[in-house]
Amino acid sequence: MDPLDRRRRGHPLVTEPNIPSRRGFLASLRASFLTGLVVVLPIGLTIYFVWAVIGWIDGWILPLIPAYWQPDAVMGRWFGPQYEFPVRGVGVLVFLVVTIIVGWLAKGLIGRSIIRSGENLVERMPVVRSVYSGIKQVAETFFNKKDKSFDKVVLVEFPRPGSWALGFMSTQPKGELAERLATMGPDMSAVFVGLTPFTSGMLLFVPTKDLVMMDMGVDDAAKLIVSGGLVYPLPKDPVV
Repeated sequence: MDPLDRRRRGHPLVTEPNIPSRRGFLASLRASFLTGLVVVLPIGLTIYFVWAVIGWIDGWILPLIPAYWQPDAVMGRWFGPQYEFPVRGVGVLVFLVVTIIVGWLAKGLIGRSIIRSGENLVERMPVVRSVYSGIKQVAETFFNKKDKSFDKVVLVEFPRPGSWALGFMSTQPKGELAERLATMGPDMSAVFVGLTPFTSGMLLFVPTKDLVMMDMGVDDAAKLIVSGGLVYPLPKDPVV
């Protein structure tokens, strides 16, 4: 008898496939895969990012080291010429040590004199002085402990009335810009609005009274912008 006829006639030897249990097993595998992806993906991307940054710094620093002191040459003298394991992180270590030494020397009288002489030389170069001046101002703004930057998160009406964007309060306008803005309002603030996924942004000058101050930290706001609104800051524990 044909199996199809048996199924139609209710033959006792014919049993229906256990479809629900099969679907339950596949759903369990899918859930386990997604759970593992949530755990593995952040760890893997973090390791990849750190590894890539270390490699980039090594590629920038290692060519400046004499060939005799190159990591591969040193490891070859220790373990033999058959040693081919790539050494990473030496460039980062050299960069940190040199930066600390330069910072220590810059605090002294001799170091300040050398830096002043170098800056005077750079000021005579038309294109180089503009690049150097801009980078120096940005570095001083970010690493200056007295004048904090991006220390407050605000909501600013952007790009049109009724739409709001997260922004970071920067330093107060100075110089000619402050004089020009004073004619438009008594108190203006510089606000940097980052665009998802934070590869670019816009600098706005907005009346301070039109800004909505937020309690969330700069890191939480940055995560929210980078994720496109998917990662929201965790609620803070109530103060007892």
